[in-house]
Amino acid sequence: MASIRLTRTTLEVIKVLLASTADDPAWGLKICEEAVLGSGTVYPILERLVGAGWATRYEETAEHPGRPKRYYYELTATGQRAAQQARERRPRLFGLRTAAEGGAS
Repeated sequence: MASIRLTRTTLEVIKVLLASTADDPAWGLKICEEAVLGSGTVYPILERLVGAGWATRYEETAEHPGRPKRYYYELTATGQRAAQQARERRPRLFGLRTAAEGGAS
């Protein structure tokens, strides 16, 4: 598995990708808004995740009159495993409480 530095901003992007579904996929501007990060931060993170094999990017196929086409992003199995490991190592950054803090283990 390629190594990605799991900074707070990278984890914010990963959290948005984890929350996306096939019916409600994650795309660039949506990720920026939900992660509360600028595009100059989000897009380089997405490119690193795609380059490392943690995420895939695919182009919108539906008609999109009046706006540019979107590129959707989703975590791969490798990315999901990495996110789970990060969640276990750094639960607070995922909004989780540790068992010592009264959270579920």
